[in-house]
Amino acid sequence: MSIPKPGPAAAFPPALPIPEEVLAIARQLEAAGFETWCVGGAVRDNLLQRENKDFDLATAATPGDVQRIFSHTVPLGVEHGTVAVLDRHRRPHEVTTFRRDVKTDGRHAVVEFGVSLDEDLARRDFTINAIAHHPLRHEWRDPFDGRGDLGKGIVRAVGEPERRFREDYLRILRAIRFSTRFGFAIEAATWAAARAESPGLQHLSAERVRGEWFGALVSAERPADVVKRWGEVGALERWLPEIDETRSEGLDRFPTRDPVLMTAYLSRDPAATLTRLRAANAETERGRRVAAHRDRWPDPARDGDVRRWMSSAFASVDDLVILAAVSDPTAGARLGDAVTRVRAAGAPLSLGDLVVTGRDLQDIGVPAGPGLGVILRRLLGVVLADPARNTKEHLLEAAKALAAEPRT
Repeated sequence: MSIPKPGPAAAFPPALPIPEEVLAIARQLEAAGFETWCVGGAVRDNLLQRENKDFDLATAATPGDVQRIFSHTVPLGVEHGTVAVLDRHRRPHEVTTFRRDVKTDGRHAVVEFGVSLDEDLARRDFTINAIAHHPLRHEWRDPFDGRGDLGKGIVRAVGEPERRFREDYLRILRAIRFSTRFGFAIEAATWAAARAESPGLQHLSAERVRGEWFGALVSAERPADVVKRWGEVGALERWLPEIDETRSEGLDRFPTRDPVLMTAYLSRDPAATLTRLRAANAETERGRRVAAHRDRWPDPARDGDVRRWMSSAFASVDDLVILAAVSDPTAGARLGDAVTRVRAAGAPLSLGDLVVTGRDLQDIGVPAGPGLGVILRRLLGVVLADPARNTKEHLLEAAKALAAEPRT
């Protein structure tokens, strides 16, 4: 691929708000004879007047050079040229060697060092991410007019879009994330290539797909656009077939950008979706609990119904109140008010809220074993119906009666 000449420096601000710790690393690398530039998302975001102080550095120094120059480093991905340099506060700053891809399989790349900055920028995904700023001389390098695309609000692949996507199919999902985060259009040829190359998405790891899905839901101006774009490019069909696209408009009513709950809201089978994405066990279980209770709503005017529902749903109550409000703001508000009222009253909702324990029941002659647990759960039902009965006198009398019932 031929590399265009740098764009006009006049299109750029005179400097960027680069933290002193990053400048110190750049000075040390330059003093050792290694060309060093700021690259990546912080350059892009600051040009968009969005605060981002997490500046990465690209340098002619090899990983070995970086580890030799600095006393405190962490080898994040030496085979790909990346070393984290720890500043005096022990905060990491990524330093990556100028590189080019020599072989890719759509998921991973084998890279070669010893190339120029322009060659390094030429391997990047989109023009808006292929802009470099020299932190000491305040020079700019923009061989693909990323600055122009930022001004136009366009996500455009660097060079040939088909080639960019075949190098790493995750770039298809990254294009959608950047587009929905900034409210940008995806340039026509880039989008056509993304759709044409989308069968390659099936070769990605679940962890990388999850990162893009969750990241896009959290960062998008309108999360509904994420669902729309994933559907259009075929990513839902390949990775999230349980997602109900007709529910996507509800995402814009979510009070919090919680990607697990948003996924559970969209999915006809949240546990299946989260399992396929290899979410954490606790996240998958959360989705499972939500699915078990989201179609069983109580009458918010009947506190007894609300207490029983809260006891059954328990850890999922707050999630379910959010989903109720997203689905029907008026009904959700009534449910939320009812839940608040029950909690304010201090009503017992779990076995731990009972004033009697298994030991208390054994003291009145209830034998240990499964039957004791059954009686405790029936006592909980008693106090869910009438919290005033959560006294030792009432519950021990009720336990005696229950224990005396003939077993069938």
